[in-house]
Amino acid sequence: MSSAISCTRASAPHVTSKATRCRRWASAQVVASEPAAGQLPKQLPESLSARMHRRLYPNHYERTDGVNWKPREFVLPFREPRTKAKTVAAKWAPVMRKERVQTNLSKHFGIPIFAPSASNVKKTCPDPVAAVTASQTSLLDPTGARTRLFAKDNPECARVGDILLVRQRTGDPFAGVCINIRRRGVDTAILLRGQLTRVGVEMWYKIYSPMVEGIEVVQRAAKRARRARLTYMRTVKHDRGSVENVVRLYLRQKAALGTAEGQKKKGGAAAAAAMGGKKNKGRGKKR
Repeated sequence: MSSAISCTRASAPHVTSKATRCRRWASAQVVASEPAAGQLPKQLPESLSARMHRRLYPNHYERTDGVNWKPREFVLPFREPRTKAKTVAAKWAPVMRKERVQTNLSKHFGIPIFAPSASNVKKTCPDPVAAVTASQTSLLDPTGARTRLFAKDNPECARVGDILLVRQRTGDPFAGVCINIRRRGVDTAILLRGQLTRVGVEMWYKIYSPMVEGIEVVQRAAKRARRARLTYMRTVKHDRGSVENVVRLYLRQKAALGTAEGQKKKGGAAAAAAMGGKKNKGRGKKR
């Protein structure tokens, strides 16, 4: 009779088949034979995902022979090797008695280690956003003129409905009716509506922008607006139109005022020079 050895591909040793002559029946018998000396066992195929998992978690696998692996039935927990604790020198004994010293870390490193002091942020900086805004505002507006121009507590501040003239460092100045003021600290901006080539144009300007050279109030509104945003001025019925004539008259008056003041200063300087130019003759003894 022929007998076969039950085996699986993963765990059975190297199995070979050889024909042996039975005494009663001539048949082929499968017997197990050990690999030859110096010959490695056959490596079973392994998928890429299984190989990566085995290399990432080696404690989940165990060797079946010199080449092949199989998963463990019970996973051994991975424990990091403990480092040998260092002894704290005797000179640090008075320091180790303090409250803020962390004993475990001090024994690990061999020196006293203090716990970080719990600083109260509310006492050091109760309102960090306001502090940052104030620092940036002082940096962008050293004189504080623009801050006062749009401050609510200033009775002479610019309001919606006023005609403003914005001068830029690059480009032509733009004048228009202020229809919105958005107060956001450093990001405070104004919305001006004017006309260019008979087309309505609206421009947003950051009042603290380095590109804005100056903001002037050309004309104030006749009465205070009852709305915070004058968006109704976009309609044909309430559109202000072009403000070029108002701006031209304002610049002419400003130039005339500046010329008059300049002439006064020049006249005063000339009079002082004339008075100081006369040389008083000293009364000396006649020889």
